[in-house]
Amino acid sequence: MEIDNRRLTVSKDGEVLASVPLIHVSEVVMLANASLTTPAMKTLMASGVDVVFLTADGDYCGRLIGPNTPHVALRRKQYQRQSAAAFAQAMAQKFVCAKLLHMRALLRRHNRPSAGGGDAAVTAAADAIDAALDKAPRATTLSGLNGVEGAASAAYFGAFRRLIAPEWKFEKRARRPPPDPINTLLSFGYTLLCHAAEGAVAAAGLDVYAGFLHAVEYNRPSLALDVMEEFRPLVDGVILWACNGGQITPDDFRVGAPGERPVVMGDGARRRFIEAYERRVAESFTHPTLNQKLPIRQCLLAQARQVAESIQSGRAEYLPMGFR
Repeated sequence: MEIDNRRLTVSKDGEVLASVPLIHVSEVVMLANASLTTPAMKTLMASGVDVVFLTADGDYCGRLIGPNTPHVALRRKQYQRQSAAAFAQAMAQKFVCAKLLHMRALLRRHNRPSAGGGDAAVTAAADAIDAALDKAPRATTLSGLNGVEGAASAAYFGAFRRLIAPEWKFEKRARRPPPDPINTLLSFGYTLLCHAAEGAVAAAGLDVYAGFLHAVEYNRPSLALDVMEEFRPLVDGVILWACNGGQITPDDFRVGAPGERPVVMGDGARRRFIEAYERRVAESFTHPTLNQKLPIRQCLLAQARQVAESIQSGRAEYLPMGFR
């Protein structure tokens, strides 16, 4: 991968696979043994384009970024707000409610009555998320809020299983490591989304490691995880489209050899999934506070800026995107 005449060019064995104007590049994800020339690295950093390095299985290796934004005052306030229990709890509630809204929307969108009617179990799961949306703002502790979110997520993935074609044999959400193809796609998609959220949070001038909903742990981008929560169902929707539509099939996965993950995704499936994911995040959506259409990837930045504004004002305000 190199940059020639302000275009990012991807080639293999002397054949050009893609060539994109640099102005249209917001992030570069390097998988497995893909390489990047040193001049390209310097140009990307100078242009504010992050480069994320992942293994072939989607594990995070590292990130190449340009100079950090000089927002010392904002970050000081971020740490102060994080230590203020009432503010931190209120922000955590906002993130959870935004996620629950979009989980419910996905279930209802894919469970519209047809000739045979909708799935009653999916309807019941959407109703359970409704109940969680009522409970979450009243949770007085982070552990209580996590309990509400956890129960709603269990109901959600129980219904999500019913939306996936039977040949996938998906039973439940599981990770570390993901034991089946659907869980492999979920983990891989969430990894892509997380690194997009990291870039958005850093661009807003915030410390990606100092979150409100997710506990602070060494090397965990807690605030990026907070911001990405409401965008997770977008990844789930891409998986439903790709797997139910035949773009990706169970034959694209194999059982891992000793020392590998239990299930390994083929290169072709990985490429098709990334293409589908990139098309989705490039779609435009009207942002709730800016009232203008933005690509979904840019909406991540707008949501991160909402967090920054709340930190500055001391008022825990965060409007969800309202995806349908």
